[in-house]
Amino acid sequence: MTAMPSETRRGPGEPGSGEGLSDASLLAGAVMMLSGPLSILMGASGIAGDNLFAASQYAYRFDLTAWGWIHLVVGLALVVAGMGVVTDKNWGRGAGAAAAGISLITQFMFVPYYPVWAIPVMTLDLLIIFALTKIHVGTNGDR
Repeated sequence: MTAMPSETRRGPGEPGSGEGLSDASLLAGAVMMLSGPLSILMGASGIAGDNLFAASQYAYRFDLTAWGWIHLVVGLALVVAGMGVVTDKNWGRGAGAAAAGISLITQFMFVPYYPVWAIPVMTLDLLIIFALTKIHVGTNGDR
């Protein structure tokens, strides 16, 4: 009788493979660790009722405190997911892609309030999503 291995074999660059992170995943984790605190600061500014943000009639118009809480929660999710990616946790890549996707949507809805901020952050979110969902192909064509 043959002994069964206790662990499933993992490919290079996959979470938990022990071979470290891919460059794209490490970049995505680092960008999330930058974008998250910036969203948290923006959320704190909105909660404090800062007069930095202004928008006229707009379909997604929330009161500024609500936007502040939304950005605060999304920022915390980005930081936690970024830590998961950087520490090569199994859940990190999925949580990071989901958090970046939610951030992308909220930033899109926030464009009329502060476009100079929202558009670059949307670009960072797209970079994060691309880096975390990129399919790693081995040298022999196996996934």
